[in-house]
Amino acid sequence: MKIYTKTGDNGETSLLGGKRVSKDCIALEVIGEIDELNSTIGEAVAYLPTYGRDGACPVSTMAKEEADGLPSFLQSIQRDLFKVGAEIASLQSEVKSNFEIITEEHVKTLEKMIDEYAEELPELKQFILPGGTKVGAHLHHARTVSRRVERALVVFSKKIKVRPALFMYFNRLSDFLFTAARRVNWNEGVEEMKA
Repeated sequence: MKIYTKTGDNGETSLLGGKRVSKDCIALEVIGEIDELNSTIGEAVAYLPTYGRDGACPVSTMAKEEADGLPSFLQSIQRDLFKVGAEIASLQSEVKSNFEIITEEHVKTLEKMIDEYAEELPELKQFILPGGTKVGAHLHHARTVSRRVERALVVFSKKIKVRPALFMYFNRLSDFLFTAARRVNWNEGVEEMKA
């Protein structure tokens, strides 16, 4: 199967169920923002250490992140983002698909991770500059994209009803990404710079 279909050459594409829409419709705007968020999280994962086939972890001060499962947790978030994109696409279709949706349980999982990570960090008393390590900087970037998804979702919800769990998920996801960025930087010994 070829990667290019040429069916979108005139500025339209298909949503779930085959409905044709303009590529500038609000549903595709939200889906595109989610796709960018997913890719930005993928960049952070790419900089985290991974285990070799023999199970040995490369020498790295970030080995703790791998041991704590941050890469696999971030990849589970990436999979969740595909679920949200499918749901947004389905909201404009007459055809309803049976796919897993994001629920308040997903939100609670994010809250649990935020609480665990925050326990290890110094109290935040001022705004900090986004940055630090490469992973930390990518996680901060992902946080800002998550906020943009949240804003696009609000605009979309003025036209089509959106489940409250989706708003909660992106609000909490940006909090998790912020906390994860701080934790990665803290574990690397990178001092937070005051804004």
